[in-house]
Amino acid sequence: MLTDEILAKYEMTVGIECHVQLATETKLFSGADNDARDKSPNSVISPIDYGLPGMLPVLNRKAVDLAIKAGKALNSSIARISRFDRKHYFYPDLPKGYQTTQMYQPIIGPGVVNISLEDGKSVDVRIHHAHLEEDAGKLTHNGNYSLVDLNRAGTPLIEIVSEPDIHSAVAAKAYATELYHLMTYSGVTNGDLYHGNMRFDVNVSAALNGSTELGTRSEVKNLNSFRSVERAAEYEFRRQVEMLEKGEKVVQETRGWDDAKQKTSSQRSKEEAQDYRYMPDADIPPIVLTDEEITRIQLEVPRLPNEWRMILRKLGLDYLQIETLLYAENDYRGIIDILGLIEKVIDDPKKSKFIANWNVNALIPLLREESFTPTNIDYFVLESTIYDLLEQNKLSSTNAKLVFRELAGLAELPDVEKYATDKGYMQVSDEGAIIAIVEEVLADPASAKAVEDLKNGNEKVIGFLVGQVMKKSQGKANPGMAQKLIKERVL
Repeated sequence: MLTDEILAKYEMTVGIECHVQLATETKLFSGADNDARDKSPNSVISPIDYGLPGMLPVLNRKAVDLAIKAGKALNSSIARISRFDRKHYFYPDLPKGYQTTQMYQPIIGPGVVNISLEDGKSVDVRIHHAHLEEDAGKLTHNGNYSLVDLNRAGTPLIEIVSEPDIHSAVAAKAYATELYHLMTYSGVTNGDLYHGNMRFDVNVSAALNGSTELGTRSEVKNLNSFRSVERAAEYEFRRQVEMLEKGEKVVQETRGWDDAKQKTSSQRSKEEAQDYRYMPDADIPPIVLTDEEITRIQLEVPRLPNEWRMILRKLGLDYLQIETLLYAENDYRGIIDILGLIEKVIDDPKKSKFIANWNVNALIPLLREESFTPTNIDYFVLESTIYDLLEQNKLSSTNAKLVFRELAGLAELPDVEKYATDKGYMQVSDEGAIIAIVEEVLADPASAKAVEDLKNGNEKVIGFLVGQVMKKSQGKANPGMAQKLIKERVL
């Protein structure tokens, strides 16, 4: 039985290869539709994808531009000259019999991805390279026969290859998550994990602590969730440690992940690079880029996650609040630009901190409710007006949330202050009106003990007295003013 003590003798090492489907309208070398979701099998494909005789590929320039943007997100260099190669290996779901990829001169060179962990630590994961390539089709196995769907054949991908710099399952999950953020924020991919827009191959090995050599690795293929990356890495590490403790030899192989059983299983022995027989593709000219066009394209990339983290930390947000905003920006992309609401007031630290916190505590929880449907109203105007009303002590925090909830789902945004006034939500800050309520509360026999305790120095009871004022004013009294008036009369 594996114990924590036994596991602690070994170090886990993980490297991840991530296939990212590029957000182009058409495929990498043909004019076929690049969106195969909900399409009939073999309906979005061209003679080029079928590999018919005489058909010549034409490189999709948009895919090159997206690769250049990905390079910026990965802090990587961009090759001024890159080339395509043919990977000769039996692909039953690629009719031409080889995959077009970049083996010897990839477009994206070495880089680094910094990942933040919940315990406050950060890890730099080096990027070996990333290359452009086409995807294969999809096989569906039915007993003694298989069906092929070529809709995905020719889909443009970049494959991001990390160095083996990850040493825990938690860090593997964090790295996969960060790649997702980087690729979606930069506009490189739509990021639809369910439909395989990003897929992770996780290479795991175990070796005794202090060993100068890595253990024999196994590769777990085609994971499409961050949780699967974490659990597959953890399972593989434990499986290998158990084998090593028994004196058994770990073999290099490709394994599949069974999400239902939460375990991996052997699929095939791992091929070496020479088994693929790469050769230059004579039909596709080299990609030649200038410094000027690389700079121009990369300037189109908006703020990336780590820049947002620095901004949000300066506003005083903690790790969980920041990650909530980063996740929500992806979850609701195209519905509400959550970080864009903060961007509009980025030069006003007080207001931007309010809107950041408001998005975490009010907007995002509302978006997660199944019964709520966001509309096309200007959420920035709504949040900004609520901020102003709170700053002017015209709304209490409780009533501010009521106003937001009631207006956030309307088809058209009314005058927010007038709405709050008509609904009776506005806070009473008229000193004369509040004095009358305060004196009534202080004269109430039910308040006698609290008044006496306050006189004796127990200031905690002032919360009870303010609560009584709020109750008698139906929540409309300014609590700060009520507290001030109570102190003036009692102390």
